[in-house]
Amino acid sequence: MCPDDARHMDRALDLGRRVLGNTWPNPAVGCVIVSDGRIVGEGWTQPGGRPHAEPQALAQAGAKARGATAYVTLEPCAHQGQTPPCTDALISAGVARVVAPFADTDPRVSGQGFAKLREAGIEVVTGIGDEAAAEDHAGFFTRVAEGRPLVTLKLATSLDGRIATANGDSQWITGPETRAYVHQLRASHDAVMVGAGTVRADDPLLTVRGLDVPQQPVRIVVSRRLDLPHNSQLARTTSTAPVWLCHAADAHEEHKAAWQNAEAKLLQVPLEGRQIDIPAMMQTLGRQGLTRVFCEGGGELAASLLAADVVDRLELHMGGVIIGAEGRPALGALGLDRLTDAPRFALRAVRRIGDDVVQSWTRQRRQIQE
Repeated sequence: MCPDDARHMDRALDLGRRVLGNTWPNPAVGCVIVSDGRIVGEGWTQPGGRPHAEPQALAQAGAKARGATAYVTLEPCAHQGQTPPCTDALISAGVARVVAPFADTDPRVSGQGFAKLREAGIEVVTGIGDEAAAEDHAGFFTRVAEGRPLVTLKLATSLDGRIATANGDSQWITGPETRAYVHQLRASHDAVMVGAGTVRADDPLLTVRGLDVPQQPVRIVVSRRLDLPHNSQLARTTSTAPVWLCHAADAHEEHKAAWQNAEAKLLQVPLEGRQIDIPAMMQTLGRQGLTRVFCEGGGELAASLLAADVVDRLELHMGGVIIGAEGRPALGALGLDRLTDAPRFALRAVRRIGDDVVQSWTRQRRQIQE
C-alpha cells in the first residue's frame, strides 16, 4: 500500500457517487489513473451502465496510463458483455498497478478480473476504501445476492409520529431544506416508489427537481387494481420520466388500456392474500434491472415493506410539529404480537437540516428465536 492510495481511492469513490441512480443495472463505478503522483485520467460509469469507468479514465489518460496506477471502486470486469472487458483495456494501456476495494460479487466476474490482471504481470492491491465502497455498491450487491433492489424507506413525520392531520393535510411537516435533501435522495436511487393512495390523495410528480441529473428515476406506483386517476401528473409526464405500475391479475382491463396508452410500463405481480406480494414484486423489479428503490409512502405501503422485511435503509425526517392522536400515523398495521418480531434498525447518522432532525438507519437482520 502506498501512502496516497486512500486519497486517490476517495477521489474514485466520489466520482462513482456522481452517478448513483443512473447506471442500473450496472454498479456506479469511479476510476482514477495516477502517474508519478498526479491524476492523469478520471472516469465514471455512464448513464445506462456503459461505457464503464475504466475506459473513460484510460481515454483521458492516453499514453500517460503506461506504468500508472488505476484506482477502481470495484473489481474490473473480465467478461464480454455489451462492452469489451475492462481488464483488457487496462492491460492494453500498460498500467502497472490496479487498486480496488474488493472483488465483484457478480459470478461473471468474482475474482476473475483480478486473476487476469495478475496473469498479465499487473500488481493488484485490495482492501482500500472497502467500507465506503460496500455502502456505495450495496444496491448492486443486493440485486446480485437476493435478486431484488435495495430499498430505502423515507418517513417524514411530526414529533409524535404522524404524517398528516386527520383530514390528510401534510404540507408541510418538514422544512424546505429537508425537502431539498429528499430530492438528493431521489437522485441517488434508480426509482421512486409510492402507493396508489398517495397518487389519489396528492397527485405527486415524483421527479428530481432543483438538481441537474443525467436522467430521472423511474416512478413506480403499487396499485393492485390500477384504479388511479388517468389525468394525473404521472400519466401526463411519462415522456419526461418512466412510470411503472405494479398491479395484480384482477386489474380492470379499462385501466390497463388507459395506462398503456399513456406509455406506462405495466408489471403484473402475484397476490399474497388480498394484497400485492411484496417479495415477489421486488423480485420482478430486480429482473427489470433496478438496484436502488426509494419509497416515499404512504403508511400502508411502508408497513407492507417493513412486514415483508425488505427495507434496507430507513430515512426518518422529523419536523418540529405535534399533530396529536387524531392525526394519520406514519405506518399502517404490522400485525405484531411480540416485540421480538418487530423490524429493527441500527442508527447510522443523525443530522440537523434546517429546523428538522434527519436520522439514517440500516436494517438489522431478524434473529431466529429458539
